[in-house]
Amino acid sequence: MKDATELPQSLLVLGGTSEIALATVRRLIARRTRTVWLAGRPSLALENAAGSLRALGADVHTVAFDALDPASHETALGKVFAEGPVDLVLLAFGILGDQAHDERDPVRAAQVAQTNYTGAVSAGLVAGRALQAQGHGSLVVLSAAAAERARRADFIYGSSKAGLDAFAQGLGDALHGTGVHVMVVRPGFVRTRGTAGRPHTPLATTPEAVATAIELGLRRCSETVWVPGVLRLVMWVLRHAPRAVYRRLAV
Repeated sequence: MKDATELPQSLLVLGGTSEIALATVRRLIARRTRTVWLAGRPSLALENAAGSLRALGADVHTVAFDALDPASHETALGKVFAEGPVDLVLLAFGILGDQAHDERDPVRAAQVAQTNYTGAVSAGLVAGRALQAQGHGSLVVLSAAAAERARRADFIYGSSKAGLDAFAQGLGDALHGTGVHVMVVRPGFVRTRGTAGRPHTPLATTPEAVATAIELGLRRCSETVWVPGVLRLVMWVLRHAPRAVYRRLAV
């Protein structure tokens, strides 16, 4: 995929059981993708995800990857890049946590931050360097609309995504002109198994809608993608709202 606007023939998913990632992979397999690597903790869910993609005609492999073990990232990702060029890396791992519980449990709060931010910094740097070494490719980072301004109801998760978002933008600037394209994706509330039972917010979306937006973003070589697109304006307004007003709105 030396032309960044072309869809990938090969891709690596960091967070291989993510519903958003799998919806994206299915869409890309239907277009052009033939080789897929799913990276995640070894599990039946990871193997089932690989099997479902093989049924679509792709050559699918799994690789052990733990976001909470940065020391292993270079080895784990190196195994994938050693097999051949990777056109797209989709950084899709992350956890929501439980705000009410995590506020009272600093260890669990720290785990949210370590997974969503620290793990992503390590994996993103390793992936970015590997893409740069091969001279082409895209890195797509799943951020969140919550990264724009944390709410009282989810400030632990929101702050971790804010850190990830700032890191990904900076990495994109660092890699500009190297042949590597970095795209930050900011969905709003996504209806998945992980969010089941949580109150839906306005402008809620689906994994399939995020996948569609990712494909369009890749075709356009976008640097930032909002899902749905109207969230860009909504979050601009909320970001500039006086704190006293926002405190009442963003519960």
